[in-house]
Amino acid sequence: MANIGIFFGTDTGKTRKIAKMIHQKLGAAADAPVNINRTDLDTFLSYPVLLLGTPTLGDGQLPGLDAGCEEASWGEFVAQLDSNSLSGKTVALFGLGDQVGYPDNFVSGLRPLYEALKNSGAQIVGHWPNEGYEFNASSALEADKFVGLVIDQDNQYDLTDERLDAWLETLKPIFL
Repeated sequence: MANIGIFFGTDTGKTRKIAKMIHQKLGAAADAPVNINRTDLDTFLSYPVLLLGTPTLGDGQLPGLDAGCEEASWGEFVAQLDSNSLSGKTVALFGLGDQVGYPDNFVSGLRPLYEALKNSGAQIVGHWPNEGYEFNASSALEADKFVGLVIDQDNQYDLTDERLDAWLETLKPIFL
């Protein structure tokens, strides 16, 4: 087992694609990405470092049954976390959004995941600058940074690889 676990929720498969790109860039330091609905809490908690990805659905929801998805996802998984289950874990988030189609809640699905992890005692790293995006509002912002890496595969797919590389470079000294 590697040091880093990569877990994701998805509705269209785009978040899975980004999780696979992250895994490829990290190599043997990370295990293959796993859809959050295909794991259990014990496996999830077995990793000291977690890279967690989510899309934003609707007006800022996590994927899951309540958001109209056909399968369980983050919406159901975070309910299993208690106030100290992630104590001692280092977590970085990545989120997908569409700044043109949803400018009023761009990547806002990161916020409920961030809050659940923070309330569970995780040390969250990997905040990302908001420069280079055009949107009206996002609950994923803390001051002038997003709570994790933000990817817009719909409108800025040409920047994805560059953003992943830059984000991972900031994380490597922490994780490796």
